[in-house]
Amino acid sequence: MSGEGAPTHAPVDGRGLRVAVVAASWHEVVMQGLIAGAERALAASGIQAPELIRVPGSFELPVVAQALAEAGFDAVIALGVVIRGGTPHFDYVCSAATDGLSRVALDTGTAIGFGLLTCDTEEQALDRAGLERSAEDKGHEATTAALATAIMLKRIRHDSR
Repeated sequence: MSGEGAPTHAPVDGRGLRVAVVAASWHEVVMQGLIAGAERALAASGIQAPELIRVPGSFELPVVAQALAEAGFDAVIALGVVIRGGTPHFDYVCSAATDGLSRVALDTGTAIGFGLLTCDTEEQALDRAGLERSAEDKGHEATTAALATAIMLKRIRHDSR
């Protein structure tokens, strides 16, 4: 189980943070679960009206995440799912999305929530999507991590003045 050893975090106070969620459109049931998990984490942290933007697929997550970061959002939650098929497409999309999101975080100094599921089967994706029978809630986890990081970055930047 990929959730083995995951830290437990109480909700952070995210009031005042500008947060956007960018979510891919493929595998709508999985995506609905990821988005709902992100929304639960945001609400628990006091963020009531995050920006939600849908993109065609996971490959498009980095470029939109970068535009949101450059627009001044404190945290961008990137949600998507890629399920392995019979071609190398899986490897290319996963690598491009992962590398791109990492680059956005480092180049812009913005907290990026990494909620990209890279699964061998649809069953694995459903089990991580935060749905009623899912074992994990990766949308919630990615959001919680991004909010905690955004708060830490604000603190570091404020303390260094």
